[in-house]
Amino acid sequence: MALFQVPELSYLIAWLGSFFIFYSTLFSSVRFLSAELPIHQQVMRPIVLIQLVFAGYMCCSSIFYFMDHQGFHFFSMKNEHIFYPEEQIYLIAKCQRICLLAHAALVTGIIISTKRTIRPKYKCSITESQLLTRTCLTSYALAFLLSGVQGTLQFALMLFNLGLFSGALLLVRGIKNKSPENILMGASVFLANLSIHIFSGYKEIIISHLIIFASLSYPFYRKTTQILVVPFAISLFVLLPSFTKNIRKIAWANEGRLSEIQKIDYLNVLEDTSFEEIENDNWDFLTNRLSEIGMFTGYVGKVPESRDYYGLDILENSIQALIPRILWNDKPNTEKISMERVYELGIVNQASNVSAKSRPVVDGYLSGGLSGVFILMLLYGYAAQSICNMAESWFGGYSFGCTIVFNSLFQQLWRGNNLEFLLNNLVYGTLLMLLIFRTMKLAHILIPEPHAHPHHSIL
Repeated sequence: MALFQVPELSYLIAWLGSFFIFYSTLFSSVRFLSAELPIHQQVMRPIVLIQLVFAGYMCCSSIFYFMDHQGFHFFSMKNEHIFYPEEQIYLIAKCQRICLLAHAALVTGIIISTKRTIRPKYKCSITESQLLTRTCLTSYALAFLLSGVQGTLQFALMLFNLGLFSGALLLVRGIKNKSPENILMGASVFLANLSIHIFSGYKEIIISHLIIFASLSYPFYRKTTQILVVPFAISLFVLLPSFTKNIRKIAWANEGRLSEIQKIDYLNVLEDTSFEEIENDNWDFLTNRLSEIGMFTGYVGKVPESRDYYGLDILENSIQALIPRILWNDKPNTEKISMERVYELGIVNQASNVSAKSRPVVDGYLSGGLSGVFILMLLYGYAAQSICNMAESWFGGYSFGCTIVFNSLFQQLWRGNNLEFLLNNLVYGTLLMLLIFRTMKLAHILIPEPHAHPHHSIL
């Protein structure tokens, strides 16, 4: 009997398959990493960070949804066991197998483009502290200016990210070097950014701040990071769903008035929330928000049975989205275009005020089934690593090129987005990276490295 005929076993084998890929690519003797740095000093490279975040989100987090459909609730049986249709269990297992294929294709694309040694063509002519400080201040100043100019919001968001990453690394380096000035500036930037996003009530942004700080700290404080990040992450995942839900309730009650929201006593947001509410909010987050396999089963259940594959339609939409609105006044709204397939396939109700855009694995499947998933994710991994190589070559190596420039401008690649927004980020992020490179060359911050050597230590 074929394994796919036993959906529970099929799911678990596919789920464990992602952990086998993690081990093979990151920890085994045949791992394929750049040779000039040990693994703990290249955690920000695609094979580590993008793989862990993307596959962790797309492949591994589905275990909670699967457990929920097996009648479990927080690792114990529900009081009232809900029996789901057998067809739904088959769909979950099928989607997990597709996710495993996507994970394998992603790392294959990354490995194909990975260079064992990278020889930077340029080096920085100023100190690391000066570089990070200037990058942080300049990025934020330009981002604030561009945020008020029509058609440049995407550049402003990438520059905000560049300032955030620079400030976060400045904080970590300040702690390492016991530099009060760097600690003060880095902490001001990082904590101010975090506090602003707490007002939004969105969990993803808060979690991304934890990932940024942990990833930047790990090369310098491996043991401390390992000891602290797990309990902190668990505490965050337990309390964050109820915390952000209550923040949103307060914001809606005050019609989003920032002056009122800022009066919130954050220490008492959960004061009137019962343990049962926290438990239910957390389980709902783990099963329906942390993982999108529930929506994925909706797509796979409809395509191609009820609706044929989209072919090149999604790619055509993505190419159209690249055209600046200043050149095309009647350009369709990209958000609405990308949501059309969500409504068409009944994944969410059109009357609901939610954004439930598809992810790269879903877009690959909708475009061409398993072949579409493999091709798209192979190109995804190849593009990510190729751009990272370019950033390291232009900006003096791993420390600034990969850690700061690549990951800040292309943070969308961590978790992925639908193809319309993803292609836009790849094209315009590369353009912005080129402009930054040219500017730094003209300012003589970057100077040619005539005798580039592949061995470069971290900042």
